[in-house]
Amino acid sequence: MSQNVTAAATSGDLVVLDAAALTGRAGAVGEFAAAAHRILAELVSAGAALGWLEPPSAEEVAALVEQVLARSRAGDGALRVAYLDGRPAGFGYWLRHRRPTHRPHADLEKLAVSAAAQGRGIGRKLSTALIADARAAGIEVLTLDARGDNADALDLYFSLGFTEYGRLPDYVAVGERRYDKVFAMLDLRRA
Repeated sequence: MSQNVTAAATSGDLVVLDAAALTGRAGAVGEFAAAAHRILAELVSAGAALGWLEPPSAEEVAALVEQVLARSRAGDGALRVAYLDGRPAGFGYWLRHRRPTHRPHADLEKLAVSAAAQGRGIGRKLSTALIADARAAGIEVLTLDARGDNADALDLYFSLGFTEYGRLPDYVAVGERRYDKVFAMLDLRRA
């Protein structure tokens, strides 16, 4: 982090960095990957709807971070990291669709805020920054999917202008439990 960002982050302010700012400091990517692993492991262990049944390994998260950063550098993605009190408190990213006929569009693939930092508007700040990044990148439609019982996330996305465009009933399997998979979109051509 830059000196100004570090000073703000240690004073209790929330700072949201993009991929370029994150990679601008030696060791920052490794530190972020370790923090992202801790956040994801904590949330998944508590039953969060993030796509894993068991917490991902540190290696899996490090590879994911490298993939997202590479796609961001190529203009095919965006990563945002929220720092609170100088420590990563959450992150989110979108990736442009790879299929040639879908290239104008992207999917908001992950948004995660540590349990200790939830309720402070971090998810909203991350989502707003990612939507702005999508607009700047010329994304026409930003999509996402969420587990149907993830009411807080769905409420956040709908409050930001996303609309539901489909639902697969009882599609997500967590042991014996089943949940709907909800699909939502934000048409940036109309905004």
